[in-house]
Amino acid sequence: MRNCGVNGMTQFLLVKDIPRLKMTQAPSIGLCAAHSHFPQISSLIGYVISAFAMVVEAIKSNENDDASARGTRTSARIQKMKSTKEAVKRREREEAVTKVEKPLKKQRRQYNKGKGETRNVLTDVVQDEGIFNGVVDLNGSLVNNEEVKGDEKKEMVVFSPPKGQTGEKSVYSMVTDTVRAFYKHFLHFVQVEEKRCKKEDDDEKKPKSKKQDTVEEKAKAKRPDLKALSQMMSTNTILTPQTRIGSVPGVDVGHQFFSRCEMVTIGFHNHWLNGIDYIGASSQKDYPEYKLPITVAIVLSGQYEDDLDNSEDVVYTGQGGNNLLGNKRQIKDQVMERGNLGLKNCMEQGVPVRVIRGHQSRTSYVGKVYTYDGLYKVDKYWAEKGLSGFTVFKFRLKRMEGQPSLVTEQVHFARGRIPNEVSELRGLVCEDISKGLENILIPATNLVDDPPVSPSGSTYIKSLQIAENVVLPSSASGCNCKGSCTDPRSCACARLNGSDFPYVHRDGGRLIEPKAVVFECGPNCGCGPGCINRTSQRGLRYRLEVYKTPKKGWAVRSWDFIPSGAPVCEYIGVLKKTDDVDCNPENNYIFDIDCLQTMKGIGGRERRVGEVAMPSLLGENDDKDSGPEFCIDAGTSGNVARFINHSCQPNLFVQCVLSAHHDITQARVILFAADNIPPLKELTYDYGYELDSVHGPDGKIKQLACYCGAPDCRKRLF
Repeated sequence: MRNCGVNGMTQFLLVKDIPRLKMTQAPSIGLCAAHSHFPQISSLIGYVISAFAMVVEAIKSNENDDASARGTRTSARIQKMKSTKEAVKRREREEAVTKVEKPLKKQRRQYNKGKGETRNVLTDVVQDEGIFNGVVDLNGSLVNNEEVKGDEKKEMVVFSPPKGQTGEKSVYSMVTDTVRAFYKHFLHFVQVEEKRCKKEDDDEKKPKSKKQDTVEEKAKAKRPDLKALSQMMSTNTILTPQTRIGSVPGVDVGHQFFSRCEMVTIGFHNHWLNGIDYIGASSQKDYPEYKLPITVAIVLSGQYEDDLDNSEDVVYTGQGGNNLLGNKRQIKDQVMERGNLGLKNCMEQGVPVRVIRGHQSRTSYVGKVYTYDGLYKVDKYWAEKGLSGFTVFKFRLKRMEGQPSLVTEQVHFARGRIPNEVSELRGLVCEDISKGLENILIPATNLVDDPPVSPSGSTYIKSLQIAENVVLPSSASGCNCKGSCTDPRSCACARLNGSDFPYVHRDGGRLIEPKAVVFECGPNCGCGPGCINRTSQRGLRYRLEVYKTPKKGWAVRSWDFIPSGAPVCEYIGVLKKTDDVDCNPENNYIFDIDCLQTMKGIGGRERRVGEVAMPSLLGENDDKDSGPEFCIDAGTSGNVARFINHSCQPNLFVQCVLSAHHDITQARVILFAADNIPPLKELTYDYGYELDSVHGPDGKIKQLACYCGAPDCRKRLF
């Protein structure tokens, strides 16, 4: 039977603390004791030596970005010059970086400062002007084996699950889990920002002093994504493979990211602001075979006016000297250092560079979507006067052979295939399977069968039907809020959710994280249909299409981008007692309402976070389990959810919701987006069958192969 309790988004922890490398202190330059007898000569010599020391110090500074970490002692004159230079640079950085980024940098420095003294460093933390460069696991969870075949060097990375986790997870699953954890934190801080903005609105009519206005203006700069990234760094939940050179396990060509912060969480590109990610000279001990710095990844996103992108052949403008405030113009000459020097060293040493392209996107909260386009080799570089008259470095990169074909153009083409009208669909067999019941048309296409056939065998229904022998529980009393629920302290429904609302307003309502059960406002509540705590009750929000697949039968995909935490649809059918459907083993559209069993963690189900505010929901005899009492049968009557296929690594999760009543055995079953789902990607959830749990009419165990294609596929559905 399909299980509604196995699809929670579990946060995966992999990272341990790493100590920062310490450089040997250099001796100071002093005067010979004999010079003390000749004050004037001694003074002149001292001046020359000090000047020479200043030049040496400047050369050292150019050669190593992290020279300040060496603890070099210098004369008072040099210290003054150096402090003046640093003050100028600091002012320039402060002009380009918003107020909210400063606390993030401070937390990053505190994060690195507090690291332990474990010395088996695989990839060290590199700190460049306060920007975090990545961490790795030091607890044995990451094992690297290298196999060399001819001239090809193939890297095999094996990840072990954290303590207490049964089974092994693929690198793809670990990447997915880490990104999901990031968006859980992101939505949490979105909720914090929404509360702050509401408070500002409530206080708008109150008279404010000039000082209060200044404080509020600063607060408006807060970024939930940067706060989420900072939270993951401070809790060591960022996932980084052993090496960041070349391909990153778990990220294939064509993988899409919806922000740079998302890339940082998995160590794919470790700068949320800079376009170049490189390994600094301070990590030389860990990379003795390379001349550092070396660049490992670049982002092409139109930040420089001199960039030229011809897909397979890229002319990339180096970093530095451009106006970070948004007009892309160069305002000073670039210098051959940091990432620029890293690209030059990559060319000389034949080191590949990951190339990510950023494209404008209204669906991403940062306004762009980033696509990984594979590994490129730096072919040549040169310096020239840019369009603004300043010196820029140009690097020509060529895509390496033997990789999957370029996907950025295919992504645009795929989106271009979404028609303006349903009648334009190829293989259209039904314009609307709901026959007008839903507020959005649900077309069906079939390019597999010849002749093509439409979905049949069931009647489309929009709301749950009740079997004759099922008695509905009494209605919940509801809350006394008016218009819309806004204050979780006074809303009775919010108190059931742990004294807060489970949703944020962004994107029409998104669930912050999977919960044991969500209490929504119901028919007896005083709030209206626009209340945030009725998010799952608003019907379809995304344009869905039912289409035929070669091996999995009918499937469902969306024409629209679906953000993580957004409700997709409710599982609709006929509410029945489970005892009434056990006699029909051929019906594969039965959804057991086993939320109570999930909350108790019975039968190997995965418990979800959060305490249930009503102890009566758990009932008595918690240790006993007689199985789910009710189920939803969509065999002959159901909605679009009956066509959604199983996956062992799904992009939807199941959430039990209570609104009209508070009986967990008859909870509503809602499918939410577990990830940011791009257009035209198949929607899936985990059916949760236990292997060898399904028996045929003869009593023998039934088996059904799984064709989901996920890296962690169990090979059998049941």
